[in-house]
Amino acid sequence: MEQLLVILMFAGFMILLLAGLPVAWALSAVGFLFAVIGYSLVEYFNADLWFTWGGTIGVLPGRIYAIVANELMVALPLFILMGIILDSSGIANRLMTSLVRLMGGVRGSYAITVVIVGILLAASTGIVGASVVMLGMLSLQPMLDAKYNKSLAVGTACSVGTLGILVPPSIMLVIMADRLGTPEASVGKLFMGALVPGVMLAVMYILFIIIATFIKKDLAPPIASKEKFSMRVLLDVLIAVLPPLALILTVLGSIFTGFATTTEASAVGVLGTILLAIAFGQFNMKMFSRALYQTSRTTAFIFAIFIGATIFASVLRGLGGDDVIRDVIVGLPFGETGVVLSILLIVFFLGFFLDWVEITLIILPLVAPVVFSLGVDPVWFAILFAICLQTSFLTPPVGFALFYIKGVAPPEITTWDIYKGIMPFLMLQVTALLLVLYFKPLATWLPNYIYGG
Repeated sequence: MEQLLVILMFAGFMILLLAGLPVAWALSAVGFLFAVIGYSLVEYFNADLWFTWGGTIGVLPGRIYAIVANELMVALPLFILMGIILDSSGIANRLMTSLVRLMGGVRGSYAITVVIVGILLAASTGIVGASVVMLGMLSLQPMLDAKYNKSLAVGTACSVGTLGILVPPSIMLVIMADRLGTPEASVGKLFMGALVPGVMLAVMYILFIIIATFIKKDLAPPIASKEKFSMRVLLDVLIAVLPPLALILTVLGSIFTGFATTTEASAVGVLGTILLAIAFGQFNMKMFSRALYQTSRTTAFIFAIFIGATIFASVLRGLGGDDVIRDVIVGLPFGETGVVLSILLIVFFLGFFLDWVEITLIILPLVAPVVFSLGVDPVWFAILFAICLQTSFLTPPVGFALFYIKGVAPPEITTWDIYKGIMPFLMLQVTALLLVLYFKPLATWLPNYIYGG
Protein backbone atom coordinates (compact mmCIF):
# COMPACT_ATOMS: atom_id res chain seq x y z
CA MET A 1 0.00 0.00 0.00
CA GLU A 2 2.75 2.47 0.99
CA GLN A 3 4.73 1.78 -2.20
CA LEU A 4 1.67 2.41 -4.38
CA LEU A 5 0.83 5.69 -2.62
CA VAL A 6 4.42 6.94 -2.92
CA ILE A 7 4.50 6.15 -6.64
CA LEU A 8 1.13 7.82 -7.15
CA MET A 9 2.29 10.93 -5.26
CA PHE A 10 5.34 11.40 -7.48
CA ALA A 11 3.30 10.58 -10.60
CA GLY A 12 0.64 13.12 -9.61
CA PHE A 13 3.29 15.78 -9.06
CA MET A 14 4.85 15.15 -12.49
CA ILE A 15 1.43 15.24 -14.21
CA LEU A 16 0.56 18.61 -12.64
CA LEU A 17 4.03 19.91 -13.49
CA LEU A 18 3.75 18.85 -17.13
CA ALA A 19 0.28 20.40 -17.24
CA GLY A 20 1.92 23.76 -16.55
CA LEU A 21 1.02 24.26 -12.89
CA PRO A 22 3.72 26.18 -10.97
CA VAL A 23 5.99 23.92 -8.95
CA ALA A 24 5.00 25.32 -5.54
CA TRP A 25 1.28 24.88 -6.28
CA ALA A 26 1.82 21.39 -7.71
CA LEU A 27 3.67 20.27 -4.59
CA SER A 28 1.06 21.73 -2.24
CA ALA A 29 -1.88 20.38 -4.24
CA VAL A 30 -0.52 16.83 -4.39
CA GLY A 31 0.41 16.98 -0.70
CA PHE A 32 -3.05 18.02 0.47
CA LEU A 33 -4.80 15.64 -1.95
CA PHE A 34 -2.88 12.63 -0.66
CA ALA A 35 -3.35 13.81 2.92
CA VAL A 36 -7.11 13.50 2.34
CA ILE A 37 -6.60 10.13 0.63
CA GLY A 38 -4.45 8.87 3.50
CA TYR A 39 -6.93 10.07 6.12
CA SER A 40 -9.82 8.45 4.24
CA LEU A 41 -8.01 5.13 3.89
CA VAL A 42 -7.26 4.99 7.61
CA GLU A 43 -10.56 6.41 8.87
CA TYR A 44 -13.06 4.70 6.60
CA PHE A 45 -11.27 1.67 5.13
CA ASN A 46 -9.09 0.68 8.11
CA ALA A 47 -5.99 0.62 5.91
CA ASP A 48 -2.78 -0.53 7.56
CA LEU A 49 -1.10 2.90 7.51
CA TRP A 50 0.59 4.94 10.24
CA PHE A 51 -0.94 8.10 8.78
CA THR A 52 -2.56 10.55 11.22
CA TRP A 53 -4.06 13.89 10.22
CA GLY A 54 -2.76 15.70 13.29
CA GLY A 55 0.73 14.26 13.04
CA THR A 56 1.00 15.10 9.32
CA ILE A 57 -1.04 18.25 8.61
CA GLY A 58 -1.23 19.50 12.19
CA VAL A 59 2.53 19.98 12.40
CA LEU A 60 2.80 21.95 9.14
CA PRO A 61 2.33 25.44 10.64
CA GLY A 62 5.24 24.84 13.01
CA ARG A 63 7.46 23.45 10.26
CA ILE A 64 6.69 26.29 7.85
CA TYR A 65 7.31 28.87 10.56
CA ALA A 66 10.63 27.18 11.34
CA ILE A 67 11.67 27.70 7.70
CA VAL A 68 10.93 31.43 7.60
CA ALA A 69 12.31 31.95 11.13
CA ASN A 70 15.57 30.16 10.36
CA GLU A 71 18.40 32.69 10.68
CA LEU A 72 20.45 30.87 8.05
CA MET A 73 17.74 31.56 5.46
CA VAL A 74 18.30 35.30 5.86
CA ALA A 75 21.55 34.75 3.94
CA LEU A 76 19.56 33.60 0.92
CA PRO A 77 18.07 36.97 -0.19
CA LEU A 78 21.26 38.75 0.85
CA PHE A 79 23.49 36.60 -1.37
CA ILE A 80 20.98 37.02 -4.21
CA LEU A 81 20.99 40.81 -3.74
CA MET A 82 24.79 40.79 -3.64
CA GLY A 83 24.95 39.03 -7.00
CA ILE A 84 22.34 41.21 -8.69
CA ILE A 85 24.05 44.44 -7.61
CA LEU A 86 27.40 43.12 -8.87
CA ASP A 87 25.75 42.20 -12.16
CA SER A 88 24.37 45.72 -12.49
CA SER A 89 27.56 47.53 -11.49
CA GLY A 90 29.44 46.90 -14.75
CA ILE A 91 32.31 45.18 -12.93
CA ALA A 92 32.13 42.07 -15.13
CA ASN A 93 32.22 44.14 -18.33
CA ARG A 94 35.21 46.15 -17.08
CA LEU A 95 37.03 42.98 -16.04
CA MET A 96 36.46 41.25 -19.38
CA THR A 97 37.62 44.26 -21.38
CA SER A 98 40.78 44.60 -19.30
CA LEU A 99 41.71 40.91 -19.52
CA VAL A 100 41.19 40.83 -23.29
CA ARG A 101 43.53 43.83 -23.62
CA LEU A 102 46.10 41.97 -21.53
CA MET A 103 45.88 38.61 -23.36
CA GLY A 104 44.66 39.70 -26.78
CA GLY A 105 47.56 38.12 -28.67
CA VAL A 106 47.04 34.67 -27.14
CA ARG A 107 45.02 32.18 -29.18
CA GLY A 108 41.71 31.51 -27.42
CA SER A 109 42.26 34.49 -25.09
CA TYR A 110 38.65 35.64 -25.21
CA ALA A 111 37.33 32.19 -24.25
CA ILE A 112 39.90 31.95 -21.42
CA THR A 113 38.83 35.41 -20.26
CA VAL A 114 35.21 34.23 -20.19
CA VAL A 115 36.23 31.38 -17.85
CA ILE A 116 38.11 33.74 -15.50
CA VAL A 117 35.25 36.26 -15.42
CA GLY A 118 32.79 33.41 -15.01
CA ILE A 119 34.59 32.19 -11.89
CA LEU A 120 34.28 35.64 -10.32
CA LEU A 121 30.64 35.89 -11.37
CA ALA A 122 29.97 32.42 -9.98
CA ALA A 123 31.53 33.39 -6.66
CA SER A 124 29.51 36.60 -6.50
CA THR A 125 26.08 35.64 -7.85
CA GLY A 126 25.52 31.96 -7.14
CA ILE A 127 22.64 32.14 -9.66
CA VAL A 128 23.07 30.12 -12.85
CA GLY A 129 20.54 32.05 -14.92
CA ALA A 130 22.14 35.39 -14.07
CA SER A 131 25.68 34.15 -14.81
CA VAL A 132 24.79 32.48 -18.13
CA VAL A 133 22.81 35.46 -19.39
CA MET A 134 25.46 37.99 -18.41
CA LEU A 135 28.35 35.99 -19.90
CA GLY A 136 26.35 35.46 -23.08
CA MET A 137 25.54 39.14 -23.43
CA LEU A 138 29.12 40.23 -22.71
CA SER A 139 31.07 37.71 -24.76
CA LEU A 140 29.16 36.05 -27.60
CA GLN A 141 29.03 38.90 -30.10
CA PRO A 142 32.66 40.01 -29.50
CA MET A 143 33.85 36.40 -29.94
CA LEU A 144 31.89 36.05 -33.17
CA ASP A 145 33.29 39.38 -34.40
CA ALA A 146 36.77 37.98 -33.67
CA LYS A 147 36.00 34.98 -35.96
CA TYR A 148 35.67 32.47 -33.11
CA ASN A 149 33.99 29.18 -33.89
CA LYS A 150 30.31 29.57 -32.98
CA SER A 151 30.11 26.31 -31.04
CA LEU A 152 33.22 27.07 -28.98
CA ALA A 153 31.99 30.57 -28.18
CA VAL A 154 28.51 29.57 -27.07
CA GLY A 155 29.70 26.38 -25.33
CA THR A 156 32.22 28.31 -23.25
CA ALA A 157 29.77 31.03 -22.16
CA CYS A 158 26.99 28.54 -21.38
CA SER A 159 29.14 26.03 -19.47
CA VAL A 160 31.10 28.54 -17.43
CA GLY A 161 27.84 30.19 -16.36
CA THR A 162 26.76 26.99 -14.60
CA LEU A 163 29.69 27.29 -12.19
CA GLY A 164 27.46 29.69 -10.24
CA ILE A 165 25.65 26.71 -8.76
CA LEU A 166 28.86 25.20 -7.37
CA VAL A 167 31.49 27.85 -6.59
CA PRO A 168 30.94 29.38 -3.13
CA PRO A 169 29.19 31.41 -1.88
CA SER A 170 26.48 29.47 -3.72
CA ILE A 171 22.85 29.87 -2.68
CA MET A 172 22.32 26.22 -3.57
CA LEU A 173 24.92 25.15 -0.99
CA VAL A 174 23.19 27.33 1.61
CA ILE A 175 19.88 25.58 0.92
CA MET A 176 21.54 22.15 0.88
CA ALA A 177 23.12 22.77 4.27
CA ASP A 178 19.71 23.74 5.67
CA ARG A 179 17.99 20.69 4.18
CA LEU A 180 20.68 18.28 5.37
CA GLY A 181 20.37 19.66 8.88
CA THR A 182 23.58 18.16 10.25
CA PRO A 183 26.64 19.94 11.70
CA GLU A 184 28.81 17.63 9.62
CA ALA A 185 27.50 19.39 6.48
CA SER A 186 27.36 23.02 7.64
CA VAL A 187 27.41 25.91 5.17
CA GLY A 188 31.08 26.59 5.83
CA LYS A 189 32.05 22.95 5.25
CA LEU A 190 30.05 22.77 2.02
CA PHE A 191 31.63 26.02 0.81
CA MET A 192 35.07 24.60 1.53
CA GLY A 193 34.19 21.25 -0.03
CA ALA A 194 32.98 22.88 -3.27
CA LEU A 195 36.00 25.16 -3.63
CA VAL A 196 38.50 22.59 -4.96
CA PRO A 197 36.04 20.89 -7.41
CA GLY A 198 34.87 24.30 -8.65
CA VAL A 199 38.38 25.58 -9.30
CA MET A 200 39.39 22.19 -10.75
CA LEU A 201 36.50 22.38 -13.21
CA ALA A 202 37.48 25.92 -14.27
CA VAL A 203 41.09 24.80 -14.83
CA MET A 204 39.82 21.86 -16.92
CA TYR A 205 37.85 24.32 -19.06
CA ILE A 206 40.91 26.51 -19.61
CA LEU A 207 43.13 23.53 -20.47
CA PHE A 208 40.54 22.27 -22.95
CA ILE A 209 40.37 25.68 -24.65
CA ILE A 210 44.17 25.92 -24.86
CA ILE A 211 44.57 22.39 -26.24
CA ALA A 212 41.61 22.61 -28.66
CA THR A 213 42.72 25.96 -30.11
CA PHE A 214 46.31 24.72 -30.41
CA ILE A 215 45.26 21.60 -32.33
CA LYS A 216 42.63 23.34 -34.47
CA LYS A 217 43.83 26.90 -34.94
CA ASP A 218 40.76 28.21 -36.76
CA LEU A 219 38.60 27.65 -33.66
CA ALA A 220 39.85 30.84 -32.01
CA PRO A 221 42.26 33.13 -33.87
CA PRO A 222 44.31 35.54 -31.74
CA ILE A 223 42.71 38.94 -31.35
CA ALA A 224 44.65 41.68 -33.09
CA SER A 225 45.41 44.34 -30.50
CA LYS A 226 46.65 47.81 -31.29
CA GLU A 227 47.76 48.23 -27.71
CA LYS A 228 50.96 46.57 -26.56
CA PHE A 229 51.49 45.25 -23.08
CA SER A 230 52.24 48.03 -20.63
CA MET A 231 52.02 48.80 -16.94
CA ARG A 232 48.88 50.80 -17.69
CA VAL A 233 47.16 47.73 -19.12
CA LEU A 234 48.28 45.63 -16.14
CA LEU A 235 47.07 48.32 -13.73
CA ASP A 236 43.64 48.37 -15.41
CA VAL A 237 43.40 44.60 -14.95
CA LEU A 238 44.36 44.84 -11.27
CA ILE A 239 41.81 47.63 -10.70
CA ALA A 240 39.14 45.50 -12.34
CA VAL A 241 40.07 42.21 -10.59
CA LEU A 242 41.13 43.14 -7.07
CA PRO A 243 37.96 44.84 -5.69
CA PRO A 244 35.52 41.98 -6.47
CA LEU A 245 38.16 39.40 -5.53
CA ALA A 246 38.77 41.13 -2.20
CA LEU A 247 35.03 41.22 -1.54
CA ILE A 248 34.63 37.51 -2.26
CA LEU A 249 37.64 36.58 -0.11
CA THR A 250 36.30 38.75 2.71
CA VAL A 251 32.90 37.07 2.63
CA LEU A 252 34.27 33.52 2.39
CA GLY A 253 37.16 34.17 4.76
CA SER A 254 34.90 35.50 7.50
CA ILE A 255 32.78 32.32 7.23
CA PHE A 256 35.71 29.89 7.11
CA THR A 257 37.56 31.50 10.04
CA GLY A 258 34.44 31.64 12.16
CA PHE A 259 34.72 35.43 12.46
CA ALA A 260 31.16 35.79 11.14
CA THR A 261 28.18 33.53 10.58
CA THR A 262 26.94 32.89 7.05
CA THR A 263 24.13 35.40 7.55
CA GLU A 264 26.47 38.09 8.89
CA ALA A 265 28.93 37.49 6.05
CA SER A 266 26.17 37.83 3.46
CA ALA A 267 25.21 41.21 4.94
CA VAL A 268 28.85 42.33 4.70
CA GLY A 269 28.84 41.13 1.09
CA VAL A 270 25.82 43.28 0.23
CA LEU A 271 27.41 46.32 1.85
CA GLY A 272 30.64 45.65 -0.05
CA THR A 273 28.84 45.38 -3.42
CA ILE A 274 27.04 48.67 -2.79
CA LEU A 275 30.34 50.38 -1.98
CA LEU A 276 31.90 48.89 -5.14
CA ALA A 277 29.00 50.11 -7.27
CA ILE A 278 29.38 53.58 -5.75
CA ALA A 279 33.14 53.55 -6.34
CA PHE A 280 32.67 52.64 -10.03
CA GLY A 281 29.94 55.28 -10.43
CA GLN A 282 27.20 52.76 -11.19
CA PHE A 283 25.05 53.09 -8.07
CA ASN A 284 21.75 54.95 -8.22
CA MET A 285 18.34 54.49 -6.68
CA LYS A 286 16.81 53.18 -9.93
CA MET A 287 19.42 50.41 -10.12
CA PHE A 288 19.08 49.64 -6.41
CA SER A 289 15.26 49.48 -6.50
CA ARG A 290 15.42 47.17 -9.53
CA ALA A 291 17.88 44.92 -7.68
CA LEU A 292 15.59 44.82 -4.63
CA TYR A 293 12.62 43.94 -6.84
CA GLN A 294 14.49 41.11 -8.58
CA THR A 295 15.73 39.83 -5.23
CA SER A 296 12.20 39.83 -3.81
CA ARG A 297 10.85 37.88 -6.79
CA THR A 298 13.63 35.29 -6.66
CA THR A 299 13.36 34.88 -2.89
CA ALA A 300 9.57 34.56 -3.02
CA PHE A 301 9.89 31.90 -5.73
CA ILE A 302 12.34 29.86 -3.65
CA PHE A 303 10.39 30.16 -0.40
CA ALA A 304 7.13 29.23 -2.12
CA ILE A 305 8.80 26.01 -3.23
CA PHE A 306 10.16 25.59 0.32
CA ILE A 307 6.60 25.63 1.67
CA GLY A 308 5.24 23.37 -1.08
CA ALA A 309 8.09 20.90 -0.59
CA THR A 310 7.47 20.88 3.18
CA ILE A 311 3.81 19.98 2.64
CA PHE A 312 4.70 17.31 0.07
CA ALA A 313 7.46 15.78 2.21
CA SER A 314 5.36 15.82 5.38
CA VAL A 315 2.51 13.90 3.74
CA LEU A 316 4.96 11.55 2.02
CA ARG A 317 6.50 10.70 5.39
CA GLY A 318 3.04 10.30 6.92
CA LEU A 319 2.23 7.72 4.26
CA GLY A 320 5.43 5.79 4.95
CA GLY A 321 7.45 7.27 2.10
CA ASP A 322 10.63 7.38 4.17
CA ASP A 323 10.47 3.63 4.78
CA VAL A 324 9.76 2.93 1.11
CA ILE A 325 12.73 5.01 -0.07
CA ARG A 326 14.99 3.55 2.63
CA ASP A 327 14.06 -0.01 1.60
CA VAL A 328 14.74 0.75 -2.07
CA ILE A 329 18.15 2.32 -1.39
CA VAL A 330 19.29 -0.28 1.15
CA GLY A 331 18.06 -3.05 -1.16
CA LEU A 332 20.31 -1.97 -4.02
CA PRO A 333 22.84 -4.75 -4.75
CA PHE A 334 25.82 -2.38 -4.62
CA GLY A 335 28.32 -1.08 -2.15
CA GLU A 336 28.53 2.47 -0.83
CA THR A 337 29.86 3.93 -4.08
CA GLY A 338 27.30 2.05 -6.16
CA VAL A 339 24.41 3.34 -4.04
CA VAL A 340 25.66 6.92 -4.32
CA LEU A 341 26.15 6.55 -8.08
CA SER A 342 22.59 5.19 -8.47
CA ILE A 343 21.18 8.22 -6.63
CA LEU A 344 23.26 10.59 -8.76
CA LEU A 345 21.91 8.97 -11.94
CA ILE A 346 18.35 9.53 -10.71
CA VAL A 347 19.16 13.16 -9.86
CA PHE A 348 20.79 13.60 -13.27
CA PHE A 349 17.65 12.46 -15.09
CA LEU A 350 15.38 14.50 -12.81
CA GLY A 351 17.43 17.51 -13.89
CA PHE A 352 15.88 17.11 -17.36
CA PHE A 353 12.51 18.17 -15.94
CA LEU A 354 13.04 19.92 -12.60
CA ASP A 355 15.08 22.92 -11.50
CA TRP A 356 17.82 22.49 -8.88
CA VAL A 357 15.61 24.15 -6.26
CA GLU A 358 12.90 21.49 -6.51
CA ILE A 359 15.41 18.61 -6.58
CA THR A 360 17.30 20.00 -3.58
CA LEU A 361 14.16 20.59 -1.53
CA ILE A 362 12.30 17.39 -2.42
CA ILE A 363 14.83 14.65 -3.18
CA LEU A 364 17.82 15.55 -1.00
CA PRO A 365 16.01 15.38 2.39
CA LEU A 366 14.53 12.01 1.41
CA VAL A 367 17.72 10.24 0.34
CA ALA A 368 20.34 11.92 2.54
CA PRO A 369 19.41 10.30 5.91
CA VAL A 370 19.44 6.84 4.35
CA VAL A 371 22.77 7.45 2.61
CA PHE A 372 24.32 8.83 5.81
CA SER A 373 23.14 5.75 7.72
CA LEU A 374 25.31 3.70 5.34
CA GLY A 375 28.36 5.63 6.53
CA VAL A 376 28.66 8.02 3.57
CA ASP A 377 30.52 11.28 4.29
CA PRO A 378 27.90 14.10 4.27
CA VAL A 379 30.19 16.71 2.67
CA TRP A 380 31.34 14.32 -0.05
CA PHE A 381 27.76 13.31 -0.87
CA ALA A 382 26.54 16.92 -0.89
CA ILE A 383 29.29 18.05 -3.27
CA LEU A 384 28.61 15.11 -5.60
CA PHE A 385 24.92 16.04 -5.50
CA ALA A 386 25.79 19.65 -6.37
CA ILE A 387 28.08 18.72 -9.29
CA CYS A 388 25.43 16.35 -10.63
CA LEU A 389 22.83 19.13 -10.54
CA GLN A 390 25.27 21.43 -12.31
CA THR A 391 25.77 18.83 -15.03
CA SER A 392 22.01 18.53 -15.57
CA PHE A 393 21.88 22.22 -16.53
CA LEU A 394 23.81 21.44 -19.72
CA THR A 395 22.17 18.20 -20.81
CA PRO A 396 20.28 18.40 -24.13
CA PRO A 397 17.53 18.74 -25.01
CA VAL A 398 16.06 20.46 -21.95
CA GLY A 399 19.02 21.71 -19.88
CA PHE A 400 17.99 25.04 -18.38
CA ALA A 401 21.28 26.76 -19.22
CA LEU A 402 20.72 25.96 -22.90
CA PHE A 403 17.50 27.96 -22.85
CA TYR A 404 19.16 30.82 -20.96
CA ILE A 405 21.97 31.14 -23.51
CA LYS A 406 19.64 30.77 -26.49
CA GLY A 407 17.62 33.73 -25.23
CA VAL A 408 20.60 36.10 -25.47
CA ALA A 409 22.57 34.50 -28.33
CA PRO A 410 22.94 36.36 -31.64
CA PRO A 411 20.55 35.07 -34.34
CA GLU A 412 23.32 33.33 -36.30
CA ILE A 413 23.85 30.88 -33.39
CA THR A 414 21.46 27.97 -33.82
CA THR A 415 20.26 25.44 -31.27
CA TRP A 416 22.48 22.85 -32.96
CA ASP A 417 25.50 25.16 -32.44
CA ILE A 418 24.65 25.26 -28.73
CA TYR A 419 24.32 21.47 -28.49
CA LYS A 420 27.65 20.94 -30.26
CA GLY A 421 29.33 23.62 -28.16
CA ILE A 422 28.38 22.26 -24.76
CA MET A 423 29.22 18.60 -25.45
CA PRO A 424 33.00 18.84 -24.70
CA PHE A 425 32.28 20.83 -21.53
CA LEU A 426 29.57 18.37 -20.52
CA MET A 427 32.12 15.55 -20.79
CA LEU A 428 34.53 17.58 -18.66
CA GLN A 429 31.84 17.98 -16.00
CA VAL A 430 31.10 14.26 -15.99
CA THR A 431 34.86 13.66 -15.68
CA ALA A 432 34.99 16.04 -12.70
CA LEU A 433 32.05 14.24 -11.11
CA LEU A 434 33.79 10.87 -11.49
CA LEU A 435 37.04 12.28 -10.11
CA VAL A 436 35.27 13.50 -6.97
CA LEU A 437 33.35 10.21 -6.77
CA TYR A 438 36.50 8.09 -6.74
CA PHE A 439 38.87 10.57 -5.01
CA LYS A 440 36.98 11.74 -1.93
CA PRO A 441 39.73 14.10 -0.69
CA LEU A 442 38.95 16.46 -3.58
CA ALA A 443 35.78 17.34 -1.66
CA THR A 444 36.71 16.46 1.92
CA TRP A 445 40.35 17.42 2.44
CA LEU A 446 39.89 21.19 2.65
CA PRO A 447 36.89 21.18 5.06
CA ASN A 448 38.62 18.58 7.22
CA TYR A 449 41.81 20.65 7.23
CA ILE A 450 40.00 23.88 8.12
CA TYR A 451 37.42 22.52 10.54
CA GLY A 452 39.14 19.32 11.67
CA GLY A 453 37.85 15.82 11.11
